[in-house]
Amino acid sequence: MTEFQIAPAFVETSAPVGQLALCEARLQLDARWPWIVLIPRRVALREIADLAAGDRATLMEETVLAGDAVKAIGAALGRPVEKLNVGALGNITPQLHVHIVGRRADDIAWPGPVWGVGEALAYGAEDLKRALNAAREVLSVKTAS
Repeated sequence: MTEFQIAPAFVETSAPVGQLALCEARLQLDARWPWIVLIPRRVALREIADLAAGDRATLMEETVLAGDAVKAIGAALGRPVEKLNVGALGNITPQLHVHIVGRRADDIAWPGPVWGVGEALAYGAEDLKRALNAAREVLSVKTAS
């Protein structure tokens, strides 16, 4: 059996927040939006339906928790989240993952989707630290995975 590995695209575009019961939680490295990606630590999955029933329920609970973490990131950065967008697309990176994105009516992509809008904006060092700490506090993870 193959071991679980995070797709290289996630390693390149996100920072580890920590591990939940099912998922690897990662902060998307685009400072335009508070954004967490959840990646279930299961091998060779593409669709939510590929998860066992218990894992699907856990994914839903972790998605709700990640939404709270996204809101905490927005608050920590002085840009409170007004709406959460949740999506499991996988058209470009097929490994099963769920995006939880914090949105505001004044963000650059509002009211459309965030995908394909401009170039990612890197976090400054202090904002990255604030974002990671806010997410880890809500997710109750002590260290990055």
